[in-house]
Amino acid sequence: MDSTQNAILLGKAVTTPESGQVYLQARLGNRHGLVAGATGTGKTVTLMTIAEGFSRLGVPVFLADVKGDVAGLAVAGTPNDKLLARVAELGVPDYAPEANPTVFWDLFGKLGHPVRTTVSEMGPTLLARILELNDTQSGVLDIVFKLADDRGLLLLDLKDLRALLGLVAEERKDISTSYGLVSAQSVGAIQRSLLRLEQEGADAFFGEPALELSDLMRTTPNGRGMINILASEQLIMKPRLYSSFLLWLLSELFENLPEVGDLDKPKLVFVFDEAHLLFDDAPPALQQRVEQVVRIIRSKGVGVYFCSQFPDDVPDDILGQLGNRVQHALRAFTPRDQKAVRTAAETFVPNPALDVAEAISKLGTGEALVSTLQDKGVPMPVERTLIAPPRSRMGAITEAERAQVRAGSPVGHKYDTEIDRESASEMLAKRAETAAAQAEAPPAKTREQAEAEEGGFGQAVKDAVFGTKRRQGMVETMAKQTARTVGNQIGQKILRGLLGGIFGGKR
Repeated sequence: MDSTQNAILLGKAVTTPESGQVYLQARLGNRHGLVAGATGTGKTVTLMTIAEGFSRLGVPVFLADVKGDVAGLAVAGTPNDKLLARVAELGVPDYAPEANPTVFWDLFGKLGHPVRTTVSEMGPTLLARILELNDTQSGVLDIVFKLADDRGLLLLDLKDLRALLGLVAEERKDISTSYGLVSAQSVGAIQRSLLRLEQEGADAFFGEPALELSDLMRTTPNGRGMINILASEQLIMKPRLYSSFLLWLLSELFENLPEVGDLDKPKLVFVFDEAHLLFDDAPPALQQRVEQVVRIIRSKGVGVYFCSQFPDDVPDDILGQLGNRVQHALRAFTPRDQKAVRTAAETFVPNPALDVAEAISKLGTGEALVSTLQDKGVPMPVERTLIAPPRSRMGAITEAERAQVRAGSPVGHKYDTEIDRESASEMLAKRAETAAAQAEAPPAKTREQAEAEEGGFGQAVKDAVFGTKRRQGMVETMAKQTARTVGNQIGQKILRGLLGGIFGGKR
């Protein structure tokens, strides 16, 4: 077994006590994992122990706080007799209550720093899932994004998207010819979905400053990994928004982080609580995308840990990639529960000393069946394990404690103030104003109208008699005619005299 200096203590083996303590090896932490079990069996405590362990090794962690008790990671725990007895039984020599470096986040900006992204960065596929659009409506949304790109219109927030939808509605016939059929019904359905999303408060998620991944991967000056906690008590009530946001974040990590291969420890650990929400009603293309991300993101130094009640909440293709397993108790009261027990038992490496299917239904709170990857990535035989407690508080924190943590955050100054720069909605509004101003401008005056308005009737008479710069008057006309008449008579006399002299006539 690897040195315990680069491993996370999960607990102590019970089935085969000679196995000693059970560890999760940090260098194999990017091989992903699963924490499963019924409500109230200790999954949250296990997640906190794993997050705290990675943080102590200098690995940043991102996880959702669905019930509000994960926030206890930010505050030191309070030892009691029961806790100290468990610590002594597990043989943890350096145990002491300790708070973890923590940053609170919240899509709604209430319980943590606002988390934002732009509409463009979210993309049409995930946005269509959040809006619960059908295939036809999703196709129209694709056209909207393409139109924005072609016309150089920034899609930053939902106002921009609504403005683009208005433009599509106005130019529907031309756009249908160039990009594909766009129906008024589809545009209206998308607009209604946007309205519902705004009423739920999700419009605060779209905007700037957008979240930078580097701010989720911070470490403290003393080498601890920051634990990023997403407040999700309200967010979980909007399952599609919750799952789509976490999937977007995972996709951003996948697309932006460089390939690093196998490291001594992960660059980031991503914990996806209530994982079944990611796959409920997910179209095949989206599920395939998740599978692709989970398979490849390991080489970018990111470990993904799913947490759910049943192991079969995670599709088989993804479940097969989760090398580190922690299974808490399942109560086989229904056929669904019995199937889940069989699935869990089949996914573990057998241990001759343990009947997995029977043990799953008899585990107590704080106990779990554990199998982690060991040397050369080989999973250890499943072991019934007493789970180690975290050093932080196992419970919720007060508003004052949360406020204190937020006040000391290294990123608060960057995200707490929203930025609203010029984008599609402002640009289209300016164009509409310019067009309206041009439509209301009076027609250009003729020359006669302008001249008449300058001097009235008297000026018009004066101009007729004496003329203007552009037109000669009566006086000038008469003078020119007189000059031409006189000139003609003189000319005729000269011509007659000249001809007479030539031909010998009388003068």
